[in-house]
Amino acid sequence: MKAAELFDLPESLRVFAAYFPAEAAPWAWVKEIGRALAAQAFEGTLPPRPPGVQVDGLVYLHPTVKLPAHATIIGPTWIGAGTEIRPGAFIRGNVIVGERCVLGNACEFKNCLLLDRVQVPHFSYVGDSVLGNGAHLGAGVICSNLRLDQQNVTVDLPEGRVDSGRRKLGALIGDGAEVGCNAVLNPGTILGRRALVMPLTSFSGTLPAATLVRNRPALQMLARRD
Repeated sequence: MKAAELFDLPESLRVFAAYFPAEAAPWAWVKEIGRALAAQAFEGTLPPRPPGVQVDGLVYLHPTVKLPAHATIIGPTWIGAGTEIRPGAFIRGNVIVGERCVLGNACEFKNCLLLDRVQVPHFSYVGDSVLGNGAHLGAGVICSNLRLDQQNVTVDLPEGRVDSGRRKLGALIGDGAEVGCNAVLNPGTILGRRALVMPLTSFSGTLPAATLVRNRPALQMLARRD
């Protein structure tokens, strides 16, 4: 699988293009986030920010970034134009965010790449993941990034199972994909472009483009109880 099957790197992030080639495996993009940030100069001053916004380390915020009354941003972090950071957001470093995104209240972000127009509005965790253009996570969605046995995360592809080579790997969410409230994407999950995960679903594996998955075991249990 190639990253180009899931994402189109937007113009706003072309400065990082050398680190995120379209021909690479999508999980390979995750390991390049730190290197991409390390190559940036982080020149210029930060825009004015409320006293409750804590900024540590190398951080670039476009002047049009909308800041809340309180949040924590740890570098290295790069956040593009028109992005909104909401109260209580915790940005833990190695984070790249494109234009017009929403980093929501009480959400945590760590070692992740968000392309343009990504919305993560409420109570989510996004770690070691890539979220494509226009991807949307409903309230409480978790991108789990660590197996319970702490072995390398594997990726399930149509041609077979692949070792990602990473102990921590979250979700790879294609352009326009959506995840319903309180769903869990297990380590190494891949969602194709415009795929849809229904609320309260725990999903593992690869969901093809423009397809839907729901929590079928729960629905079957309800049917038996009726």
